[in-house]
Amino acid sequence: MPGRVITCYLRYVIDPHQLAEFEHYGKLWIPLVEKFGGQHHGYFLPSEGANNIALALFTFPSLAAYETYRAQSMQDPECLAAFRYAQETRCILSYERSFFRPVFE
Repeated sequence: MPGRVITCYLRYVIDPHQLAEFEHYGKLWIPLVEKFGGQHHGYFLPSEGANNIALALFTFPSLAAYETYRAQSMQDPECLAAFRYAQETRCILSYERSFFRPVFE
């Protein structure tokens, strides 16, 4: 992605007893981010160490493009269904969002 892209880093605190539900949630979001012009780099689930921390990374061409995605996702039926799924399963206890400027070769 040329220009000044922005990568969103999401750090989740998840219920380790709801790991399968969180994995399903992640699989719902990967195509949704891409539907709105982002490039998803995947969800990263606990393996060794802490069993309640998961990560996600995705990139948009700019912060403005990310903000457009956020606004549109709040109106999109598939995105709203994914949000509801997380609420109903309570697989996510909390999360934090940070933004980074990636360095590509």
